[in-house]
Amino acid sequence: MHSFPMFIRTTDRRVVIAGGGEQAAQKARLILKTDARLTLVAEDLDAELADLVRSGRACQESGPITARSFADAAMTFIATGCPGVDACLHALAKAGGAAVNVVDQPALCDMTTPSIVDRDPVVVAIGTEGTAPVLARQIKTQMERLLDPRLGSFAALAGRLRGAVAAQVPRADRRAFWRWAFGETPWQLHKTGSERAAADLLKQTIAGREMPAQTGHIALVGAGPGARDLLTLRAVERLQEADVIFYDRLVDPDVLELARRDAERVFVGKVVGAHAWPQDRICALIVAEASKGRRVVRLKSGDPCIFGRATEELDAARAAGIDVEIVPGVTAASAGAAFMGRSLTQRGQTGALVLATGTHCDASDSPDWARYALPGTTLVFYMGVGTAAEIGEAIRASGLPDRTEVTIAANISRKEQIVVETSLAHFAVELERRNISGNALIMLTIPADVSIVTKPHMIRSA
Repeated sequence: MHSFPMFIRTTDRRVVIAGGGEQAAQKARLILKTDARLTLVAEDLDAELADLVRSGRACQESGPITARSFADAAMTFIATGCPGVDACLHALAKAGGAAVNVVDQPALCDMTTPSIVDRDPVVVAIGTEGTAPVLARQIKTQMERLLDPRLGSFAALAGRLRGAVAAQVPRADRRAFWRWAFGETPWQLHKTGSERAAADLLKQTIAGREMPAQTGHIALVGAGPGARDLLTLRAVERLQEADVIFYDRLVDPDVLELARRDAERVFVGKVVGAHAWPQDRICALIVAEASKGRRVVRLKSGDPCIFGRATEELDAARAAGIDVEIVPGVTAASAGAAFMGRSLTQRGQTGALVLATGTHCDASDSPDWARYALPGTTLVFYMGVGTAAEIGEAIRASGLPDRTEVTIAANISRKEQIVVETSLAHFAVELERRNISGNALIMLTIPADVSIVTKPHMIRSA
């Protein structure tokens, strides 16, 4: 490292910003997040900075600038917008003994300002020593996703209780207490909006000096179509909180990298026609783990509630008296439309969206796929590769023209993504020709003004 990362105390200390324009205003916005005494060294101030002076949040020094202007400053920023003036002011600031940051002149900087993720009093600072500010901002974006917006207020609450914990909780139990506070019920209550209940629980536990028994929890989490940056913030949180994760074959390995390093991972993949992990066994396993007081994530591709067998797992958890929640995910139809740059509905053309499955659990059941093929409908078949020929025959029998456009979308959002534009008459053949199997969608858009003529000769007798 060429720069050592550290935090500088600002309470009752002066921060000097030399400049009165937009560059100076940018630095002022940053320092206003702290409790520093802000001094603006400039003859003229723009409207934003002038308002800070009027409101008493900053003071202005408009006279001659000397080395004394920068004396005793915790930090100094030079931001006039003129490289020559900035260089002169840098010399004066150094003569005054200040640590200096000169905007856009790394060679003149004793310090650089990081990208900041602010969950006060929790603060994450990201720096690249001035080499790649865009990268720092990208990392900041990722960290913003990872850290709950309520984390700071909970940390502040914990800080206010540290004295009580030190006085009343035995030293040997303190680490376990804080692990429970930040990883279990108190934090869960706080971040879901029950701040008072969280505080009361912490205080009661401190007063009673007894750690509560851990309670199990099951989260049915949608992993989305594949790309891990399509997970919701809540999905990432649940992965990081999980003690054990049960995942299926369609979950991308990159998604699992978002989980805690020490979380147990159990593969319960199911392949159509070869259910090595029957659903009742999966239900029994997740309930058994949660019954031990563990936090369980059942990680499913797409959205758990769209052809994800969520009902069985919800029923099993509730029957066992275990707290269970659903964390929705981006379903493949939404992701497919997004990656293809199109809408699933269109005003005046398609006012209905139908998500259907091409694979039914009951093999004796004869699906009536044709009933979904109505004018003004976007029709998306999940798990329809194995029954593509039957689906095509049924829909053609409904009267849709053979030329009706069909899109095949496989492995959406993954590096091996494939999108094929074909027709109702040829899509089943195209699937076979391209050797597309498993994780694929069959998508049809049926305009409102399409003419449907039923073809009795194509309808199979029962």
